[in-house]
Amino acid sequence: MERLILCGGGHVSLALAQIGALLDFEVVVLDDRSEFASRERFPMAREIYCMPFDRGLEAAGHTERDFFAILTRGHAYDKECLARILRGPWAYVGMIGSRAKVAAVMAALEAEGFSQEELSRVHSPIGLKLGGQTPAEIAVSIAAELVAERARLGAEPAPPPAERGVLLTITKKSGSAPRGPGAWMLVRPDGTAAGTIGGGAVEHQAKLDALALWNTGGGERWRTYDLSPTAAALGMVCGGKIEVEFEVRR
Repeated sequence: MERLILCGGGHVSLALAQIGALLDFEVVVLDDRSEFASRERFPMAREIYCMPFDRGLEAAGHTERDFFAILTRGHAYDKECLARILRGPWAYVGMIGSRAKVAAVMAALEAEGFSQEELSRVHSPIGLKLGGQTPAEIAVSIAAELVAERARLGAEPAPPPAERGVLLTITKKSGSAPRGPGAWMLVRPDGTAAGTIGGGAVEHQAKLDALALWNTGGGERWRTYDLSPTAAALGMVCGGKIEVEFEVRR
């Protein structure tokens, strides 16, 4: 699963964290203020670092699959974060700010030795141009850019957790089903789930099938779900089919 590392815990970051979690990003929050970097404020975050940004970025680390959104409260912090991020691997870096502020940060970093080629890869001002003004609207524009960039790079599914339950894995896809081979969902004995095989009515039915398999200990281990308009029983309107393997983990 790709990480979405938010440098700054302000209003835009909070909205983006909520959307990012829904989009299956693993959310990480960095801020040096305890009131903006807390579990109460960011319950959806996997990791929260309340410390100076340079130390937070060092503690979080980064890989070529990480997505960074620089949303701090001032251009000095933006510059500090961007300089550190550019020295390591990453998949996406975006920085909020007016064109004047962005230009000032870029000029300062170029003076410190960063190349135009490196700086040109930074998405700044961050997000698609949707015309939004509120924190939530700005977060939507950033999330849209994250989705587009992740699709361009190719999303990398996270491994399923090592927990008891029934693991559902898509083994084959045809048509316009939203998820392809390798996508998984772990259905726990209490009915909660991690991961997704596409959402909607088909996922709900697959969850019921998984619970039935867990409770009875027997039944089919492979199922085909028809997502075509003729699959009225599932209430689906998109096309295609998915074949799903069920693995009971006790």
